[in-house]
Amino acid sequence: MFMKIHFIGIGGIGVSALAQYYLALGYTVSGSDLATSEITNFLKKKGVAITLGNAEKNIQKDMDLVVYSPAVPSSNPELKRAKVLKIITKSYPGALGQLSKEYITIAIAGSHGKSTTTALVSLILIAAKLDPTVIIGTKLREFKNSNFRKGKSKYLVIEACEYDGSFLNYEPDIIVVTNVDKEHMDYFKTFSNTLRVFRSFIMKLPKNGFLVINKDDKNTSKLNIKNPRFNVQNYSKNQKEANKLQKILKIPGSHNVSNALAALAVARIIGVKDTISFRALSSYQGSWRRFEIIKNKPYTVISDYGHHPNEVSATVKAAKEKYINRKIWLFFQPHQYQRTYYLFEDFVKIFRSMGIDQTIITDIYDVAGREENRINQKINSKKLVEAINRKNVYYLPMKEAKTFIKKNIKPKDVLLVMGAGDIYKLNKKF
Repeated sequence: MFMKIHFIGIGGIGVSALAQYYLALGYTVSGSDLATSEITNFLKKKGVAITLGNAEKNIQKDMDLVVYSPAVPSSNPELKRAKVLKIITKSYPGALGQLSKEYITIAIAGSHGKSTTTALVSLILIAAKLDPTVIIGTKLREFKNSNFRKGKSKYLVIEACEYDGSFLNYEPDIIVVTNVDKEHMDYFKTFSNTLRVFRSFIMKLPKNGFLVINKDDKNTSKLNIKNPRFNVQNYSKNQKEANKLQKILKIPGSHNVSNALAALAVARIIGVKDTISFRALSSYQGSWRRFEIIKNKPYTVISDYGHHPNEVSATVKAAKEKYINRKIWLFFQPHQYQRTYYLFEDFVKIFRSMGIDQTIITDIYDVAGREENRINQKINSKKLVEAINRKNVYYLPMKEAKTFIKKNIKPKDVLLVMGAGDIYKLNKKF
């Protein structure tokens, strides 16, 4: 049994949740990251020893396990030191995969909507008194502003990311696929590779397992799952339940109706009564950076994690439906040079067509360990704005954002602050 565990890259949304799992078991947990954040500060308050920066001295001989983020390179001094000392090392997906073998695991996969669907499934199980353990890629109010919940039952609900083939480490009993899209192309390179890896993940299901899949998504049929040995449950916004969900959900957008239908399908597989499911779904207030409405501002601010063209489009559409006849501003931070490069034309198409009042695009968020210099030199936000070529779409450096927003955003305006980088910190400057 591991008693002393160190996490490299502990500020990551997934890694931090796993760290809390072991902390809840009473283990001694430490971790390091390159920068402080809301997550590292939260962990520190919970009793995790946090070190800023990576150094050999952070690795002690008496450590039983070192878990590292997929973003950590093999040259990392802490990882190298752990191997010299012959401490067991596991990647975050590897460690979570080991954990998934110990539970009835419900894995929520898909290019978009994973966090919301994971939250909805979790809240249904909690309402049904099934007491799940949950590892999710966002913070929930219901979990005391945490991305983790320790339950006492046999159920584990996890957000299963496809990047780097991470979800291939997991041993799920139920898989949800919300959609399949051109995402993480720096890793997959081609969409056929994306489909292949999703297909490989789905085929990990056991004979008595269940696949819950979005029939409305144009790409899920391309997975071509023929004669599966497991059970397949399709869901669609054409279901009669969709109208009811549209009325009771507090989170806006048709994409969230779809996410709720996925959660409902999982609940039915487990045997949860619909009355319990609908009550749980209707109570969900949303999560951190998923159409999160920031209160106490002179105007409405919505913080959102969306960073893919289709995510931006869905969020803008939801805002337009919710705030009819209100002026809507979008302040967008592209996430990762490689994503912007591979999806450049998709971004151009979306920003030209979504019919928003004003769009401000700031500098690209540089993701450590996942960029290539040859691409960084080819792409930037100014080039993206030039290609979009619309008078209401313009570039603005982040350092000028506070002054610009205070000067231009009026009462009753709606400001969407979007991106997966550090743009959420902008909310604190208003």
